[in-house]
Amino acid sequence: MAIIELEMLVQASPAACYALALNVQAHLDSTRHTGERVVRGPASGQLQLGDVVTWEARHFGFRRRLTVHITAASPPRHFRDELVRGAFQPLRHDHYFEPVAGGTRVRDVFAFSSPAGVVGRWFDNLFLKNYLTKLLQVRNAALKHQLEEYPND
Repeated sequence: MAIIELEMLVQASPAACYALALNVQAHLDSTRHTGERVVRGPASGQLQLGDVVTWEARHFGFRRRLTVHITAASPPRHFRDELVRGAFQPLRHDHYFEPVAGGTRVRDVFAFSSPAGVVGRWFDNLFLKNYLTKLLQVRNAALKHQLEEYPND
């Protein structure tokens, strides 16, 4: 299984970071470059424990769908989304929000595996891990920008 770990400091409270990370419109805005949209499940507002949502986006020139389930939530410190249906098996994304001086340490732990055994692991490590890391970094930068530049929105 490939694992991506990212961390950033945000000048906002853990509660604000947690809420924005679960906001459907913020998710769509942060992934605009992929043409992401909701095809099933909550299409607006805040995702909550137990919600299941199917996202569709363009990756590698193809429209792809992933259905995820919010399987754990401990506001405002942590939530987890896990793959129900899609290209990976398994896929687990943990989001952590830790208060620190001046704001919040936001940490992502994204674990995934492609199908196809050894070939899938090779693809994950040589190509897909880098692609997904950049995707998560773009998303995180967009959330950080919104939290720091528009703190009352």
